[in-house]
Amino acid sequence: MTSTTHARTTHSARTGTVTGAPRAGAQRTHVIVASPVGPLTIVADGDAIAALYMDAQRHAPGPEALGLPGDAADEPFATAARQLDAYFAGRLTEFDLPLALAGTDFQRKVWAGLRDIPYGQTVSYGELAARIGSPAASRAVGLANGRNPVAIVVPCHRVIGSDGSMTGYGGGLDRKRFLLALEQGSGA
Repeated sequence: MTSTTHARTTHSARTGTVTGAPRAGAQRTHVIVASPVGPLTIVADGDAIAALYMDAQRHAPGPEALGLPGDAADEPFATAARQLDAYFAGRLTEFDLPLALAGTDFQRKVWAGLRDIPYGQTVSYGELAARIGSPAASRAVGLANGRNPVAIVVPCHRVIGSDGSMTGYGGGLDRKRFLLALEQGSGA
């Protein structure tokens, strides 16, 4: 199942809403942009971002799921690249991109919960499970977190172990540390 939402990663509550499914017959396209954490593959489904993958990312799909090469000057790629540049420069704490998140109802509930974690802060898997109304589902939350298709924009890097330790991250723990340090103003 796919739904389109707007990602909000701010200190306030997530204000994005479900606005409907991507256009029927929309074709996936992708571009690769440079970033401080390595190349990022942005995948669009019509006019919405469907995925953002890091190189060598766990759970990344095969090349056929990325679609045809797109043009980085076209939307939604151009806006996504500008916002990512601003994020990495420390000038953006809120992404405002149309998203087409494909996943189970539970996964999308977890991903919505991720968007409610304030910039520069972290929560444990157990805390996130409680926040989404499933306090006994911390392991399931961890699995859904690991399947997040839109890294950075849907901030799965903000989830840590209950003891404060850095736990798994699809893009690798070094990248998770980098993103958290960037958001906490420690530089990277």
